[in-house]
Amino acid sequence: MAKRVAVILSGCGVYDGTEIHEASAILVHLSRAGAKVKMFALNTDQMHVVNHCEGKPTEEKRNILQESARIARGDVTDLAKLDVSAFDVAIIPGGFGVAKNLSDWAVKNKDFTIQPLIVKLIKDFHKAGKPLGMCCIAPILAAKILPGCELTMGEDKECEKWPYAKTTDFVKEMGCKHVNKTVEEAHVDVKNKLVTSCAFMCNAPFHQVFDGIGVMVKETLKLAK
Repeated sequence: MAKRVAVILSGCGVYDGTEIHEASAILVHLSRAGAKVKMFALNTDQMHVVNHCEGKPTEEKRNILQESARIARGDVTDLAKLDVSAFDVAIIPGGFGVAKNLSDWAVKNKDFTIQPLIVKLIKDFHKAGKPLGMCCIAPILAAKILPGCELTMGEDKECEKWPYAKTTDFVKEMGCKHVNKTVEEAHVDVKNKLVTSCAFMCNAPFHQVFDGIGVMVKETLKLAK
């Protein structure tokens, strides 16, 4: 039977929303696996809008749900309407939207808070024993909500290939276990049914990010009953 998967978007564009290539990779791998996918997003304004040519914020206002519709080809639903019982799996791609719109990690780091609907989603799936897949910066949400969980954001030593490696220090400070993995691998926390991969936390070629996300998707689906 086809697995029913909720994909949670956070806008459209790496600097202020969902990382588009990560979302696309997830959707391709889910499609190939024969999964039935429904996309969701918060119906509220983004933290800000970034000019992606310059990497600088603008005065513009944009809605997360409306921006996510660009990735979902118009077929996206308000996250408030998500019924956990209707799905087997939830997957959250990365991008700064996770750190700015789903949470305020980008501003507060370890003292960050998470949008209530995202907290509810993760807690409800976890309580129901349904697997969660996350990539890039998204696992920071699990670190906050699922104490003691295991996850990967890639390598924990900062260098040109791993420019965001210090994020793993906060994961450890929150009492979670960080497991070093390459960009083409994923880590499976069997106890918490949490599968993570680093994606663009690594300065890697697109095809390697795509392949690593494929492992994350495959392992997440494998945990679904």
